[in-house]
Amino acid sequence: KDLKTKKNDSRVHTRFPPEPNGHLHVGHAKSICLNFGIAEEYNGKCNLRFDDTNPIKEGDEYVKSIIDDVGWLGFDWEDRIYYASDYFSEMYNYAIVLIKSGKAYVDDQNANEISYNRGTVNKSGKNSPYRDRSIEENLEFFELMKKGYFKDGEKVLRAKIDMSHPNMNMRDPVMYRILHAYHHRTKDEWCIYPMYDWAHGLEDSIEKITHSICTLEFENHRPLYDWFLKELKIFRPQQIEFARLNLTYTVMSKRMLLELVNKNYVNGWDDPRLPTIKGMKRRGYSPASIRDFCRRIGVAKVNSNIPIDFLEHCVRENLNKTVPRFMGVLR
Repeated sequence: KDLKTKKNDSRVHTRFPPEPNGHLHVGHAKSICLNFGIAEEYNGKCNLRFDDTNPIKEGDEYVKSIIDDVGWLGFDWEDRIYYASDYFSEMYNYAIVLIKSGKAYVDDQNANEISYNRGTVNKSGKNSPYRDRSIEENLEFFELMKKGYFKDGEKVLRAKIDMSHPNMNMRDPVMYRILHAYHHRTKDEWCIYPMYDWAHGLEDSIEKITHSICTLEFENHRPLYDWFLKELKIFRPQQIEFARLNLTYTVMSKRMLLELVNKNYVNGWDDPRLPTIKGMKRRGYSPASIRDFCRRIGVAKVNSNIPIDFLEHCVRENLNKTVPRFMGVLR
């Protein structure tokens, strides 16, 4: 439809944006195949971007692992590897734009107070006592946050939207938090880090992404995605959501997989019992079989469980055409 209307000058530009805090699994393979596949089908481009906004959990080990896995699946990002940390200065400057327009403020409440005062789905939130600080005060405090004058959690920067909004993501979301931690790329240059909802849309806009394809849990985040970009008056990609991949009898939670590895229930991230891309590779799955599986399950707007048998069928079907046959006589 966008090509017919010549939206974005008929460009198609997608991205695969993993956080480098773990190894990729078959659920990520669906997103990889979808983003790179759409770009390939419509003669577009797909970026590989690392959302490295949480230095506590991220590291170069995972960056290398993700690069290896996406390459093994058969996709080429050419020279387009990017990092959220590439844009930290731009994000900071955009935050100042919102402060100057009265759309962001520095809040002294702690995390528990902010959470409590957001209200519930049935109850409106309560304005922060610091919501009406002057623009000058907010600019001064935000600069001091950047310079490291405050402890972790002592202050945050929040968007000023509507504490009674029916969508709780729009109730003055946190944009920046203080985190004195070593970052795998920027080292100790920053002690304030952008929250995902703030960083996500800016990264897409800066890279001129046309279609920002996300899983369904981000559907109710889309109004916030659009709000930030509209207030900044910058390029606004279209966010589109799809159902994440769930396999029967398969652990897909990154947290649970990490626990299995750390407690030595399995022999590392490439254990053939795990649904990680490295595990499937070691099990003998081919990249073509995984790509074929992702293509055949399609794209849906409703979450469902795909039978593990279907993945195994795709693998057998591919191997049936490609592996050599041998005969032997047993004595």
